Amino acid sequence: MLGFLLFVVGLPALMWWASGMPSLLPVPVVRGILAGFLMIGGLSLSVGTIVYMKQRGKGNPMDAFGYEVAPRTQHLMTDGPYNFNRNPMLTGTLTYLAGVAIWLWRWPAAIVWAAFLVIMVVQVLSEKKRLRRDFGQEYADYCKRTRRF
Repeated sequence: MLGFLLFVVGLPALMWWASGMPSLLPVPVVRGILAGFLMIGGLSLSVGTIVYMKQRGKGNPMDAFGYEVAPRTQHLMTDGPYNFNRNPMLTGTLTYLAGVAIWLWRWPAAIVWAAFLVIMVVQVLSEKKRLRRDFGQEYADYCKRTRRF
């Protein structure tokens, strides 16, 4: 629920507010289709990854700069969506927010997206250290064969 409020509601609201609270409708058709595709696709990837991790990993990836926010998975997730990249949940969130920025079509929304990207890259690098510590060679091998994003 925290992730939903922060990433699905809070950040888009911040993007909208930073953009001067523009009208959300009407949106040009092509831009609306592209934005909708990115938002739906990104949310689907993020939610699907969360469900997959809960079922297969028996935990949650929510780790904020080294602090455990929710119980961590007990084994390294390398299959399912994690077979394609090491951060599918974040990839989905960034895709969703890119769709929001395209829908709003304002520079401040793009700046909020870029700031979030920078913060998340720092978070991913922090998490990488923990994963190396927790999973050792298994994680190193996974990194060699799977992209970060």
